[in-house]
Amino acid sequence: MKPIYKLVAVGLLLTGYSCKKELYKDPIGLLTPNQISTDPTLNTVQSSVKSSYQMLSNTLNILGEWRWDLGTVFRNDYILYDMASDDVQKKWNPDGDQAWMDQVSSFNFTASNQGFNGQWSYDYEGISRSNLAISYLSDQALTTKIGLDPQLKNRLLGEVYFLRAFYYFDLVNNFGDVPLLLKPLENFAEAYSVSKRESKDNVLAQINTDLAQAKTLLPTSKYSDNTEKWRVSKGAVIALQAKVALYTAKWQDVINAVNELETLGYSLNARYFDSFDVTKEFAENEVIFAYDHQSGQTPRNGNGISAPLDWGFIAPTTAFLNAFEPNDPRLEYTVNVPQKAVYKLLGATNTTYKGNDDAPTNKIYIRFADALLWKAEAYNELGNAAQAIALINKVRARARTTVRIDGTMPPAGTLPDRDGTVTDKALIKSWLIQERRVELGFESARFNDLKRWKIAKQVLTAAGKNFQDYNYVYPIPQGEIDKSGGSITQNPGY
Repeated sequence: MKPIYKLVAVGLLLTGYSCKKELYKDPIGLLTPNQISTDPTLNTVQSSVKSSYQMLSNTLNILGEWRWDLGTVFRNDYILYDMASDDVQKKWNPDGDQAWMDQVSSFNFTASNQGFNGQWSYDYEGISRSNLAISYLSDQALTTKIGLDPQLKNRLLGEVYFLRAFYYFDLVNNFGDVPLLLKPLENFAEAYSVSKRESKDNVLAQINTDLAQAKTLLPTSKYSDNTEKWRVSKGAVIALQAKVALYTAKWQDVINAVNELETLGYSLNARYFDSFDVTKEFAENEVIFAYDHQSGQTPRNGNGISAPLDWGFIAPTTAFLNAFEPNDPRLEYTVNVPQKAVYKLLGATNTTYKGNDDAPTNKIYIRFADALLWKAEAYNELGNAAQAIALINKVRARARTTVRIDGTMPPAGTLPDRDGTVTDKALIKSWLIQERRVELGFESARFNDLKRWKIAKQVLTAAGKNFQDYNYVYPIPQGEIDKSGGSITQNPGY
């Protein structure tokens, strides 16, 4: 069976060369005759699970060949989250190349901007693949026929429930209400019947349902498979549960989930860069969920983002560089300004992988330092100042005890502890905002942080951006609205 590579959103498919031409393409998720296998094999089922991960990769040209016009050359997290924030600019030397990225960065875009189409396409393609895998793994007769071990079946099913939840969480954070697809679609009537937006609350409820199911199906261990450590683990599920709780202000749930993570063996690495170092992948203690890029694979599975890094894309703003306190080693491990190298994205403290569009560097989505700061935020919101400050100081302590790239230690007095006697919630939150910015730079966290703290307009306007109140959600891609015949509606303001 050929995997479904054509899902974008109901009633729609990847925007193409002309609106008129594309209006006649099949609805998303539709299983066409050449995609249906009447006799799925064990390999078919296992491959359907593995392919569900692929839309989280930075591999180039997964959806089309150099379709800059569709925003699908690579996954657009760095554009919609990092360039949209005050931390990252499009290029080291601004120019007119890929002006649509500048439009996202400045908030002078329209609903036709390909950045939104690209993210929508990647997420819904991931959902389509996850739905296909779930349909196979939920079919008891099929799994019995192909001899799928029940323990393996449960683990695989837990993986794809997580992945579907992950893609939907990205969608609701970007677009608010979105179409909710929970199974492969087999005919036009079924496709068009779901060609409408479901409320964000209902989508979040489904995300929580999927994560709850995944948690019961995955083994209670740091890795769900010790031979393929890249697979979704119970820790990844718990971490995403914590993040959903954070975004919905369920503070005690955040604390409980992060506490549970610690029982599975996650902790801060002794050195800050170990989470990003390509030589230490799956041999450190902090990364909870990452996409495993590998060089030299067929089909290609390398980290293609190293190529645009060599073309001058993805550079720090001056404000980001100035946000670091004196001698904070996290700055030099994040970016080398003279060499124009973003070390965290390259996976090395040199330029070995710069320009390599098949680099082995993993894409990190969740790590324990992020989760600790979620927990600190939850404690602060619940009025437990001492616990919040202690966690912020734990992250700062790891930073100041990290050996610098030249082998020396930061000088005495670097990153002193925050005053643990402070009880002012607003002051503690300002410390948290600062710590998250420098700890998680270039990890696609800043923009969503600003939005959920309701300070995006204040901060981004001060940074010279045209952020408006309605920009707290992005526009639904206009091509998707057109192809749905208007049954998918636009967000206000667009």
